Amino acid sequence: MHDAHLDTADHRRERSAGALRRFVVTENSGAVVLLLATVAALVWANSPWRAGYEALWAAEAGLHVGPVNLVHTLRDWVNEGLMAIFFFVAGLEIRREFDVGDLRERRRLAAPVIAALGGMIVPALIFVALNAGTDSVRGWGIVVGTDTAFALGVLSLSRGVSARARTFLLTLVVIDDVIALSVIAVVYTERLSLAWLAGAVAAFAAILLLRAADVRALPWYAGLAVLMWVAVSASGLHATVAGVAAGLLATATSPGREELRRAGLWWRRFRMTPTPQMAHRASRSMAQAVSPNDRLQRMFHPWSSYVIVPLFALANAGLSVDTATLSRAATSPITLGILLGLVVGKAAGVLGSTWLAARPAFGGLPLTVPWSSLAGIGMVAGIGFTVSLLIADISFDGSELEEAKIGILTGSTLAALLGWLIFRLLPRMPARVRTAGAGRVAAPLLDLAVPPDPATDHRTGPQDAGAVILWYGDYQCAHSAHAQAVVEQVRRELPDSVDVVFRHLPLADIHPHAQVAAEAAEAAAVQGRFWAMHAELYRQHTDLTRSRIHQIAASLDLDLEAFTTALDAGLHASRVARDVASADASDAVGTPTVFVNGRRYRGPMEPGPLAQTVTEALLLVAPARGTSRSPSAGDRTAEA
Repeated sequence: MHDAHLDTADHRRERSAGALRRFVVTENSGAVVLLLATVAALVWANSPWRAGYEALWAAEAGLHVGPVNLVHTLRDWVNEGLMAIFFFVAGLEIRREFDVGDLRERRRLAAPVIAALGGMIVPALIFVALNAGTDSVRGWGIVVGTDTAFALGVLSLSRGVSARARTFLLTLVVIDDVIALSVIAVVYTERLSLAWLAGAVAAFAAILLLRAADVRALPWYAGLAVLMWVAVSASGLHATVAGVAAGLLATATSPGREELRRAGLWWRRFRMTPTPQMAHRASRSMAQAVSPNDRLQRMFHPWSSYVIVPLFALANAGLSVDTATLSRAATSPITLGILLGLVVGKAAGVLGSTWLAARPAFGGLPLTVPWSSLAGIGMVAGIGFTVSLLIADISFDGSELEEAKIGILTGSTLAALLGWLIFRLLPRMPARVRTAGAGRVAAPLLDLAVPPDPATDHRTGPQDAGAVILWYGDYQCAHSAHAQAVVEQVRRELPDSVDVVFRHLPLADIHPHAQVAAEAAEAAAVQGRFWAMHAELYRQHTDLTRSRIHQIAASLDLDLEAFTTALDAGLHASRVARDVASADASDAVGTPTVFVNGRRYRGPMEPGPLAQTVTEALLLVAPARGTSRSPSAGDRTAEA
């Protein structure tokens, strides 16, 4: 049973890290690989072996079957084939944000959508103004998108970047991806075959039917997605559109209690009958407990970040740079339009559109982050690398493509350096500059369905604390015991600013004595000794039995007769059930599940990261309170 607990708990802990956090971490490290691939392409294209660079990527490969002609150069296979997987991952992230992220409350779309639109329109206008009256004006789409990997990588190297700023940038980038894909599909399609387009729509509809029939076998979806890609490619649309369309269909939901119970049941059956067939059934039930979105991101996101995007850079960033090319680019409206669009237009568009939207005359929308952070985000959004190179390859060839690549590489590099500099300088700026607009920042979207109730919840800390750590735990869970120590350490480090609330979530199907332990804590609470019982139960979590619980009660000098009567009669079962119901309402199906000021904590259960999240929560509530005073130690309500 102990081994079963470890397996299930490890799965829950991995889930609690959060899809968003895994996405950001993968993109941050993937940015390093992408940078190395870009440098390698530039070195190769300017080396004595530069002829081999073009010869390799111009080589043709593929097949021709009837009306289907899938013969392309290697560069096109990367740009339209492998990059469809990149945009598939982008589609998965878009859907995840709509299902469980900040965009699940649709009105929250307004701020990032307006910022993204401004960050698209202003750069495009700058490019059009510099290229008006020439054929090169068709390249305006180059300055629309933002490179997710590089943008998040720059944030990871910066200081003074809050989790909320990262989330806002990621949301803005997701919307940028939608806009960029729309531009590719609508503007850069020279021919369109309605017959093949109908085939793509039919494949898309077949995927929808499989979803409606609750078919969970991924090979069926993979086969239809490939057919959709072939049809889209043959229709004349850029094949990457098929990728994002398929990604948008993968729902992202938290695993339900019933799915987890079923997975645990099959695991125990495997423990009793360890056959290959039972192992397959157990692993399949565990995989199906996780949402399709999470499974697909885990499967494809590393390939996208570490292989596909770097390979795209290797195939497209190779630019032979010589004096003549640089001299031509210095006065080229294409290069200057891209450079100014990315470096000046993106930041001006993001800031300007947000400022207009915040004016009362235009609706007075609340801010998502303070102005100083928004300036850094706007600058970082000017890193257009991947999407810009893709649209440049569609728009230009020959010398015009070379000029566009110089503008993209230079503009993206400058935007990255300036964005990094803004965030590095942010902590050194005067408080009035650093917090400008903080009073108008919208309240965070809460994940906790049932807020803390001072009358019924168990809490220890100042009643008016700026940060409330509410967590669900199981007294037999080793990870909950670790969380208890971590939460207690953070509370001791910030005693005047942190209130801790504990709620029960006994996992009775895994831990046979978790329910009675939770009821024992409630029986101790009646006698004014909840926190003492709570601490002892976790201290002895590896050996909890009914007799041991009675020994703990005796050591705490409780009235044993009243304590035993309460346990035997199940007097506090309904109190525990109320906590479990509140956990279900907040999609807290595993232990520990932690919330800080109503927001689910998705970081590692260690003192440093949790304390950092608490500090950020305190900074968010400070402007609303209009004071930096922390509650005094005399306000504490913990047991003596």
